[in-house]
Amino acid sequence: MKTLRNRVQLIGNLGNDPEIINTDAGRKIAKFNIATNEVYKNSEGGKETNTEWHRVVCFGKTADIVENYLSKGKEVAIDGKLTHNSWEDKDGNKRFNTEVVCNELLMLGK
Repeated sequence: MKTLRNRVQLIGNLGNDPEIINTDAGRKIAKFNIATNEVYKNSEGGKETNTEWHRVVCFGKTADIVENYLSKGKEVAIDGKLTHNSWEDKDGNKRFNTEVVCNELLMLGK
């Protein structure tokens, strides 16, 4: 049960080409957004689609796979954990973001 405390599983499509960062320490980082869609019927019986966007971060060998094989529109399954970050921008405003740190990635589709 301990592994379920902070676990996220998502299936979605990349909304952009991955951003690849090579750090000074020689570590590779891949960042990208995926869209997940939920389809439901509204009160009149019409079909509605709700799209949510999620920021994903991959490190090391997983980042290598992302760099070599993923691009905008590709469907992926992500298993990871949520992280929350905060910082002050150049104007002194407090900023926040939430990311999914990817532990496992599965390429889906064609």
